[in-house]
Amino acid sequence: MSCASASHAADRDGAASWLERMDAGLGRVVDGAAAALIVAEVCLLFAGVVARYALHSPIVWSDELAGSLFLWLGMLGAAIALRRGEHLAFGALSRGTRPGIQVVLRAIVMAVVFATLCLLLRPAMDYVEDESYAVLPNLGVPSSWRVFGIELGVILLLVTVVLQAAKSRLLLATVAAAVGLAALGAGLWAIAPWLVKIGNFNLFVFFVAIVGAAIFIGVPIGFSFGIATLSYLLLTTTTPMSVVVNRLDQGMSQPLLLAIPLFIFLGLLIDVTGFARSIIAFLAALLGFVRGGLYYVLLVAMLLVSGISGSKVADMAAIAPGLFPEMRRRGAKDGDLVALLACSAAMADTIPPSIVLITLGSVTGISIASLFAAGLLPALLLAVFLAMLTFVRARAEPAPAESRPDWRAIHGTFLAALPAIALPFVIRWAVVEGVATATEVSTIGIVYALGVSILIYRPVQWRRFYPALVETAALSGAILFVIGTATGMAWALTQSGFSNDLARAMTAISGGPYGFLAITVVVFLLLGNILEGIPAILLFAPLLLPVAHSFGINDVHYAMVVVVAMSIGLFAPPFGIGFYAARAIGKVTPDAVIRHMGRYLAVLVLGLLVIAAVPAVSTIFIK
Repeated sequence: MSCASASHAADRDGAASWLERMDAGLGRVVDGAAAALIVAEVCLLFAGVVARYALHSPIVWSDELAGSLFLWLGMLGAAIALRRGEHLAFGALSRGTRPGIQVVLRAIVMAVVFATLCLLLRPAMDYVEDESYAVLPNLGVPSSWRVFGIELGVILLLVTVVLQAAKSRLLLATVAAAVGLAALGAGLWAIAPWLVKIGNFNLFVFFVAIVGAAIFIGVPIGFSFGIATLSYLLLTTTTPMSVVVNRLDQGMSQPLLLAIPLFIFLGLLIDVTGFARSIIAFLAALLGFVRGGLYYVLLVAMLLVSGISGSKVADMAAIAPGLFPEMRRRGAKDGDLVALLACSAAMADTIPPSIVLITLGSVTGISIASLFAAGLLPALLLAVFLAMLTFVRARAEPAPAESRPDWRAIHGTFLAALPAIALPFVIRWAVVEGVATATEVSTIGIVYALGVSILIYRPVQWRRFYPALVETAALSGAILFVIGTATGMAWALTQSGFSNDLARAMTAISGGPYGFLAITVVVFLLLGNILEGIPAILLFAPLLLPVAHSFGINDVHYAMVVVVAMSIGLFAPPFGIGFYAARAIGKVTPDAVIRHMGRYLAVLVLGLLVIAAVPAVSTIFIK
């Protein structure tokens, strides 16, 4: 090697090392800040519960401070998720292409993310300046202190995407892709008068063609929504871009959504503290001697754990490591295990405190308490359907070595699991008795889990708490950023008159309420599979709920149909993000899982049709 080549290689390695250190340093700062914000939120909300319920002296400023910190948490979490590659995205195309094509797609994705953030930065700065004239009533500080989290978050996201491109040695490819995007933008600018002239037909260009193409090539869903909304408003309206930031703020700052990071953290805690292991040990002792017993254990464990965490990814991650090794030892096939894991997660999405139900209630105005009460029976019905399929399939399996129950083992594991089993009931009791709101109740669960872990489930694995906090921030930021951009996109669609056009078209559909419910099932199965659950609900549930009203369909009944259909689509191949999450947790290839999914999905769809056809399944427990 020549001296010049060696010097060039050394310079390149030095630059790469410098970028690594810069990225790691920035990551440590952002991770630490986000983890501290989660701890602060838990302390603030739990102190508010204690002050109001126990001391009868409410802290009037606690909710306002918690809401302000929440916006910062969402944006910092979005930056963490971008650095870790955890934003919600459709990855089937990139997974199935050659390495060279993957590099091109990744560069285009980075260019779209960069362009979206560049379009957001100036409006974010203007929005912060506008908010400096308002004052938070209880804290007495300018509102700009709160919304500066958006501006800072956009800057951090910009820095992160540049660092990621440079570290991956894709900077030149990303710049080339950005130039291509600029050319495309110039072309759209040139035909902007024509886009205005065609009226609402231009919605197809921005919200079908652009969003669809962006999602298909792997652009994170939140950024796909963002670039389409910003482009639409910039090219076809005179609306100031700061309105998009305002919608982002409104979408991410809803008080009910504060439950999302707290329940995600609680879901991770049930694994860290040993709750999940104790529940699984009890169920395995109770049902292990039954033919196919551990399959039933998986179903029941998912129902119980779903009532604690509200997060499907957290549920699967808590259950699979404790059950899969023993199930494999008994001869279960890897693909079948992951298929049942995915479908049991889809089955349990209406178990309170479901993040999807909280999000749905926040955007539609349906009572969260009613949704929580309604969600139990549909989940149990789907569990029974899956259990019946398991019973039929298990008849062909050999009987387990244990021919009869070991009552001593059952008694011992039950006593050990009792505090963990009690947690969902503690959460529901706190809500029903008015001790805490749906947002605050997660803090009671967190304090309860920590207390039981310290006093009973020792030793406590303290080293796992900080990674759990950072993981909570990343997952929360990914979800909240989608909610914020979807809120802006839904606002743009509403302002265009599309929602009224959709309502008229859907009302004109023949078949009455059952025909409309059948269309809803098909639409949300597809949307859940392509868009991911929460974005599908954010965009279309508020638009379709008035149509359901016109057919005389109960709001809560319709909500259950939407959530169950969306959840089945989310965990269905070939595109469902939940399907790939289950596959990753089970460490099984997609091909090995897909051939086992059909029977489980067919049973879930059958159960969904029963839920749609029989409103009482959803409404019987509503007062």
